[in-house]
Amino acid sequence: MNFTKMHGLGNDFIVIAGEQQLPDNAAQLAIDLCNRFFGIGADGLVYILPSENADFRMRIINSDGSEAEQCGNAIRCVAKYVYDNGLTNKELITIETLGAGAQAVQLRVEGGKVQTVRVDMGEPILNGLAVPTTVDQEQVVEHPIEVDGREFRFTAVSMGNPHCVIYVDDAANFDLAAWGPKLETHPMFPRKINVEFVTVNSREHTEMRVWERGAGPTLACGTGACATVVASVLNGYTDRTATVSLKGGDLLIEWNEADNHVYMTGPAAEVFRGSL
Repeated sequence: MNFTKMHGLGNDFIVIAGEQQLPDNAAQLAIDLCNRFFGIGADGLVYILPSENADFRMRIINSDGSEAEQCGNAIRCVAKYVYDNGLTNKELITIETLGAGAQAVQLRVEGGKVQTVRVDMGEPILNGLAVPTTVDQEQVVEHPIEVDGREFRFTAVSMGNPHCVIYVDDAANFDLAAWGPKLETHPMFPRKINVEFVTVNSREHTEMRVWERGAGPTLACGTGACATVVASVLNGYTDRTATVSLKGGDLLIEWNEADNHVYMTGPAAEVFRGSL
């Protein structure tokens, strides 16, 4: 089996192309191969598969063996892979995801290689039960949640996968390991949740750290950056277009008022190739 190691702002994946369907042992493969000491090392295993509804189909298996519905960094890696490896010559393609269906992806190509990728991430889901949370409200904004005697306030957004956005004074130095796993598995989130800790620097800029469901702390999360801007608009903190600074770099996010879609622009990179 041939693989390509790729990353989007340090959120890294083992990318496999050429299979016709997800193998039966994909969960165990992800656990084994994503192990950073005894395997290749990655946040997830990504399969590029045929699609009946789009140019390509993406399936993402987290490092713990669970399947992710969507991943903004992974979809940029897939887009770069298919163009750079000659699987398409189009600069506007569609990629099918489990949580958001077929998504339009615009490639910016220079020198025959993809430099940045702009993805139509679709409309955010704001209904509390649909995210899902246990909160039966049309929008869950600054809702209280208690963990080990400490109260946080979160805003819930789904970008095809669930997120809770929490504003803190210093996201860069926030103790992810202490609070991330407890919030991820809180009973208020029936399918667990991705947790973003965010500091607002201006109306055009936020800083975010993420605890990803099924992967733990990662250097970046594309859907989390999208959820952050949506939540920041709902809370009145930022404009509809803002830069989100993650540990691995920056993403430009736009929540378009005309079509209600969220657009994400950022890079992807190949690290190395190998075979198993």
